[in-house]
Amino acid sequence: MRLFLHQLRAEQVLFWRNREAAFFIFVFPLMLYLLLGALYGEEIDGIPSSDVLLAGLLGYGAANTSFGGLAILLVVRREAGILKRLRSTPLPAWAYLGASLVSILIVFAVQTVALFALGWAAYGASGPRNVVSLVLAVLLGAAGFAGIGLAAAALIRSAEASSPVVNAVLLPMAFLSGSFGPTRDYPDVLQAIADVLPLQYFIEIVSRIYLGGGQIWDEPGAVAVVAAWGLAGVLVAARRFRWEPRER
Repeated sequence: MRLFLHQLRAEQVLFWRNREAAFFIFVFPLMLYLLLGALYGEEIDGIPSSDVLLAGLLGYGAANTSFGGLAILLVVRREAGILKRLRSTPLPAWAYLGASLVSILIVFAVQTVALFALGWAAYGASGPRNVVSLVLAVLLGAAGFAGIGLAAAALIRSAEASSPVVNAVLLPMAFLSGSFGPTRDYPDVLQAIADVLPLQYFIEIVSRIYLGGGQIWDEPGAVAVVAAWGLAGVLVAARRFRWEPRER
């Protein structure tokens, strides 16, 4: 446990000292909220637009932080030989991966609080009513997308390709799933694609809790989909994840 806590502290220090990672993973969703909040009117479907956008960007933040951030981090470290060197140290593999996952969760949790604070200060957004369910949803989203991030890290072949591949998946998924606004006017084919994406179901969970005043167990189907995607990612990573740089 001491090794785990030491590595967790190291992961947090490395993240916040990396200005590029801190900006694109932590600050970028906050900037998007400010921009989108200024573009939309006062209401979306009879609900304050600041609240609707906040729910969507919580979803984007989960995918961006847990999926994108973790995948890029692991690929870059693998190709730089860092993961290979770590395997020769007394640090167990579970402690390293666990510390990386918990570090990502901490970043997303702080980002969630920052989004609510920004929404309240800039646009008068409402605070969460069912805090326990929202915390559980945050944990579910972070874990589910982290599992997908592990699978992506196992499949991406080079550090140079990590950011383009992640963004090629993340941005269309966020657009189709409603992270940046309503999707009801999208063509049927785009809505059909969105119906299989985990981000849409995570946003449904957050919207049910935050906008509808419900509980996380009110959306068992959506919870199951997010959990299934995360489990599938872990299974792929268990078979394909490598600690050594790939041969080129």
